[in-house]
Amino acid sequence: MFRRRDEPTPQPEQPAPTERITSVLGTGVIWNGDLSGSGGVRIEGAFEGDIALRGLLVVGETGRVTCEKLRANVVIVAGAVRGDITAEKVEIRATGRVWGNVVTAAFATEEGAFLRGQIRMEDKVDIDVRPAIERPVQPATEDTKESMPDSPQIAES
Repeated sequence: MFRRRDEPTPQPEQPAPTERITSVLGTGVIWNGDLSGSGGVRIEGAFEGDIALRGLLVVGETGRVTCEKLRANVVIVAGAVRGDITAEKVEIRATGRVWGNVVTAAFATEEGAFLRGQIRMEDKVDIDVRPAIERPVQPATEDTKESMPDSPQIAES
């Protein structure tokens, strides 16, 4: 009730930062290829290829993912996924549809969610996604300068 003024007031513990979306594949976009890296990605369009992501992956209601392997820390499915999912946490929302096997440590569904496959629960899941290594930018050579359209020519002194 009474506190000495020179005592610091106790600070509440800061919650861990929540995962957030940093990239969006919008509605109407069709992407073929693999996706890897770190951060949060939301897919509202169509994606075909493998996904290896350190972070959050959200497949929105209009999102359609077709892949052999989908690996991420957290996967939330409100659209359709055709492929196997390995994640620390998987949520399938009421509008979500998954055709494939799921390996996870935490699993949640809403009423109306669809899963055709097996769920294997583990104490700990290793998604085996390495941090992305940035590739160094290669300086332009004479061969690449000639092939670049509309590139300004710099006179050497």
